[in-house]
Amino acid sequence: MRGQPVKRALYERELYRLQAELVKLQEWVRAEAARLVVVFEGRDAAGKGGTIKRVSEHLNPRVARIVALPAPTERERTQWYFQRYVEHLPAAGEIVLFDRSWYNRAGVEHVMGFCTPAEHRRFLQQCPIFERLLVEDGILLRKYWFSVSDAVQEQRFRRRLEDPTRRWKLSPLDVESITRWEAYSRAKDEMLVHTDVQESPWYIVESDDKRSARLNMIAHLLTTVPYRDVPPPAVDLPARPPTTGYRRTPRELQTYVPDRSAGVRAE
Repeated sequence: MRGQPVKRALYERELYRLQAELVKLQEWVRAEAARLVVVFEGRDAAGKGGTIKRVSEHLNPRVARIVALPAPTERERTQWYFQRYVEHLPAAGEIVLFDRSWYNRAGVEHVMGFCTPAEHRRFLQQCPIFERLLVEDGILLRKYWFSVSDAVQEQRFRRRLEDPTRRWKLSPLDVESITRWEAYSRAKDEMLVHTDVQESPWYIVESDDKRSARLNMIAHLLTTVPYRDVPPPAVDLPARPPTTGYRRTPRELQTYVPDRSAGVRAE
């Protein structure tokens, strides 16, 4: 049974605490030369993007990067299916967050007919082997499926239509997913049967309440990695040296952006 939505003040306080722990996790990954891969999957508008944003918000982009690949090129379509994902896997001391991943073949490609039935079957056979190779090589692999109800998904789609800053997030494939709800459900169930294995299990995140989903996912991730607090190196800020006569360039010789904030304050 789903609980009550988390109040904003409580959510923001707990989120900040968890994000501070994520920074500790990042520093441990870097110090230990570990490799961490986190896969975010789920239906359209399930809350993956917002969660990824909160996970990465305070992390070093040189350590933690987001991978969201576009549709494959004609050349990539002729490659081994997993090939284009391999080049984005982390090196030592890196974290990779996959905003959708190789599981596209089990979901949208299968449901929308972008791959053949034979290619889909081959993916379900090869995926556990591929992931087992990653884990055996020492990669820390975590997979999260964000589960959203049909009613909440439709509400989020409608809000995207009305919000000019989020309208771009509603694609024709998103609209198509409304009429193919059951097909996506069957595809997800079949995917879990084949790929929810001991070496790389799936973790389901209830995401009708976005705040709860974010807190639950981050908290769980932190419990699955044996990180520790790595003390940062000591840093002493030096005293400023005495001036040598430098004078700032006169403002009128440079072009400044207009002070829009003054107008906002006046309004």
